[in-house]
Amino acid sequence: MSPARRPGRRRFDLFGDSLSGRVLWLTVAVILAIELMVLLPGLGQLRNDWMWERVTHAQLLMYTMAETGTEVTPDMRDRMLQYAGVARISYQAPDQPALVLQADSMPPVPPHTIDIAYEGVGYGTWQALLRIAGQGSPSVDIRAPSPLEQGAVVEVVADAGPLTQELRSDAAHVFTLTVIVALVTGLLVFAVLDRLLVRPMRVITTSIINFREDPEQDEASDLAWLAARPEDDISTAARELKIMQEDMRAALWRNARLAAVGTSVAKISHDLRNILSTALLVADRLQSVNDPTVQRATRTLIPAVERAAQMVTRTVDFAREGPPPVTRTAVQLSELTDEAISMVRPLNPDVRFINEVPLELVLPLDRSQIYRVLVNLMKNAAEAGAKSISLATERDGAVTQMRVSDDGPGLPLRVQDNLFKPFTSSGRYGGTGLGLAIARDLIRAHGGDLVLESTGPRGTVFCMDLSASDT
Repeated sequence: MSPARRPGRRRFDLFGDSLSGRVLWLTVAVILAIELMVLLPGLGQLRNDWMWERVTHAQLLMYTMAETGTEVTPDMRDRMLQYAGVARISYQAPDQPALVLQADSMPPVPPHTIDIAYEGVGYGTWQALLRIAGQGSPSVDIRAPSPLEQGAVVEVVADAGPLTQELRSDAAHVFTLTVIVALVTGLLVFAVLDRLLVRPMRVITTSIINFREDPEQDEASDLAWLAARPEDDISTAARELKIMQEDMRAALWRNARLAAVGTSVAKISHDLRNILSTALLVADRLQSVNDPTVQRATRTLIPAVERAAQMVTRTVDFAREGPPPVTRTAVQLSELTDEAISMVRPLNPDVRFINEVPLELVLPLDRSQIYRVLVNLMKNAAEAGAKSISLATERDGAVTQMRVSDDGPGLPLRVQDNLFKPFTSSGRYGGTGLGLAIARDLIRAHGGDLVLESTGPRGTVFCMDLSASDT
């Protein structure tokens, strides 16, 4: 067996177009997106905390200086600004002049002032991402209400370099942690999904491919293991696929035998018909002999030869490849039904035939084929012991349904199980089981179907679908 036909092999194609690779990377991508959505606001909070830290330090320095009235020397001013981490501090108390500390070397003041008391988390996160990407100004102008004095406002100008560096460092840490968690979680989820979904799908796919390549080969595969799993959707699909493959193998085996039979019969049918014609001719001549023994033998021989000829004809017809050709003409169905009855009545004079088909019903049908179907159904009913056979039609939307009903004893169960299967469904001695199979093929060639509608001690009803009426 080639490697491609080993159904149980595990294959992890993580970087191709396989289902396992797609499941893994989709899982990683979803987990990564969820974690980033959760962790990114932390960058905005980090930016907010950095700005509040500078505002708080500046507020403590300015509040102390305002309360003590200490004279600030240039050296003290520089140390205070360095401690606060800013280049300029402005403290405005209510009804008081503004107190300002400013370094000698001031960075350029940004055009926009940040009022962190009214800044939301979403906006702060967006500004943090812009600064990480290098889109922010080199300095920040921060304004906030004083946490120590009611109505006071503190404003600071600080170099944004340390903020950018801290945000980038934290972002790198967050991204690394997020990727590691996503990969580990993705692998765990993948392992579970591979066991529950991917591997079963691979088993089913492999079984389908192997069946397509060699449908008659019933090889051992993991499909049986999958079908034997506890009840779930996948095991149900595996069981149904296994049953379908077994049924199709059986059907292929039967069709192969039928094809062989058809080929063989087609080759010998010509010679066999000649032999049967000769036997029938001799039997006819023997009827003129006055010997009673010869005449009794002739009465037995002629029907036997005729049945053999009919059996050959039916077998050859059924073995022909493809559906029977349909030549549609306008057929008055009631008249065609009368012709079929006139054919069957002499063979069964005790049977009462009831034709309830409307006289005005005209359908586009193949006259000879529908005639053959009606004769077959009525002969079967009469030979089964029916005393009354009725034929009627009714409309079902765009389809005309025709029913052939009888009051016979019904079909045995062993016949019902294989009713339309060739060579198996005949319930009488000498039958081939081809009559109903051929009749159904003829109706299906017309675009309808022939079905057993009901059967039992009170009789049997066959229903056939015909074309829309062209009255």
